[in-house]
Amino acid sequence: MALSLLLLMICVGFGDAHKSIPTTLEGPFKPFTREMDPKLRLGSEDLPQYDPRVVKRAAAIFPEQISLALSTPDAMWVSWVTGDSQMGPKVTPLDPSTVKSVVEYGTASETYDQSATGTSEVYNQFYPFPDVLNYTSGIIHHVRITGLQPNTYYYYRCGDPTLAAMSGEYVFKTLPEPGPANYPTRIAVIGDLGLTYNSTSTIDHLRQNNPDLVLMVGDLSYANLYVTNGTGSDDYGRSFGKITPIHETYQPRWDMWQRMMEPLISEVPMMVIEGNHELETQINNESFVAYKARFAVPSTESNSGTSMYYSFNAGGIHIVMLGAYVDFNKSSEQYSWLEQDLAKVDRSLTPWIIVLTHPPWYNSYLAHYREVECMRQAMEDLTYKYGVDLFFHGHVHAYERINRLYKYKYDPCGPVYITVGDGGNHEKLAVEHADEEGLCPIPTKTPDKNFAYLSGFCGFNFSNGQFCWDKQPDWSAWRDSSFGHGIIEVVNSTHLLWTWHRNQDHYDEVVGDQIYIVRQPEFCSNQNVIRMSTSFAEG
Repeated sequence: MALSLLLLMICVGFGDAHKSIPTTLEGPFKPFTREMDPKLRLGSEDLPQYDPRVVKRAAAIFPEQISLALSTPDAMWVSWVTGDSQMGPKVTPLDPSTVKSVVEYGTASETYDQSATGTSEVYNQFYPFPDVLNYTSGIIHHVRITGLQPNTYYYYRCGDPTLAAMSGEYVFKTLPEPGPANYPTRIAVIGDLGLTYNSTSTIDHLRQNNPDLVLMVGDLSYANLYVTNGTGSDDYGRSFGKITPIHETYQPRWDMWQRMMEPLISEVPMMVIEGNHELETQINNESFVAYKARFAVPSTESNSGTSMYYSFNAGGIHIVMLGAYVDFNKSSEQYSWLEQDLAKVDRSLTPWIIVLTHPPWYNSYLAHYREVECMRQAMEDLTYKYGVDLFFHGHVHAYERINRLYKYKYDPCGPVYITVGDGGNHEKLAVEHADEEGLCPIPTKTPDKNFAYLSGFCGFNFSNGQFCWDKQPDWSAWRDSSFGHGIIEVVNSTHLLWTWHRNQDHYDEVVGDQIYIVRQPEFCSNQNVIRMSTSFAEG
């Protein structure tokens, strides 16, 4: 351990000012809870529909809501929307075939020597009930551009050149190719973002950190908290009193959310995974329709065949996005895919494995306490076997960092778990903990009733004979009810710096939480497996 710490100081090359940053080699850490500042508000107001950040500015046939997503190391997805969405008792879907999907790109400004075409679609939310409005989207375009070189700036525009309806010029930089010494400079991690003034504070703060990649761990627009007349409430049934077989949602929130995000994600790729607020069940029992239509992800490239779970490489990091709202049991397609995906990882090429899934496997807050025990029990052995280094979660609207853990016990070869479900959503911060007196929930009420069909109830009592602890659990290292975002900075194949930035510290030279996460492949046999090279390097 002493040798590893010495190597850290040598390899990282930081001076005396950085020696105070702890490393996971010093763990397990004693539980710490930062007291909530009573002067701070637990939430904030939604952005109004006339806010310039969410108002549509492009003419109908011109692109808007432009975004990027990673494909393979030599390819990128470009997505955008054209045409006007419609909301009313009767709507007529647009015809996607009337507008072409073209991206022109090159390595010099205003010199586009390459082009690619793609696909387009519309989606609908139909509600055959009185006083409920229907929605049909604009035309959503997805184009995969290929032949990209690593660490290279590309200039692009998108749209339909035959209609003289091309966007302005945008620019992005590709990530480094997979390799044990190749990493993005900074990766931002956010969750449960929403469309509030806190949300914009988070994004403004995040952009100042100049990330090369954004990881969004579910619950994006919160469109399902609003009925189709645009009215919102935290309590759907009480406020609206409507008896309908399904829960209507206000789809223009998606358009507003993607406009708010466009200045960032038109130049920095964002990778998403679904949260519970993306469910949006329709009358024909379809769900996650908006999520699936709006976001291009490398599902085909990673052999998952679905945007509900997939994987990709970001330099020397293999990143897995797991779906908590699709079957995850050991007999499921997702489990089989995950086992095959992890088995292909070559740690000599991508030493780091990071997993994102929306609800936390470990969580000591009262909100969503032990909600996905069934998922954890189904998949934890597999992720431990293949030496996953780090998990990120959302769902709980607070920050929590967990010690290296395996089956509720400290394990130096287990993953670090971090919850960042506090990007700025309308539902306010989580402040209560399950270990506080009188707050331990009834075990049978902890699973999410909307997804009980996936697994049932898997709760159990701990060695103290209780469902909860009577103090902050030893495995919970750091709790902080604050809005913010996180930044990953990979130093090398064994050292990663994690920093939690709180919105309230925006103008101060401080950070909310910071730690070096250290891999020990010489000590942990599950972290040093060398396998056949994956197909991710292929075009």
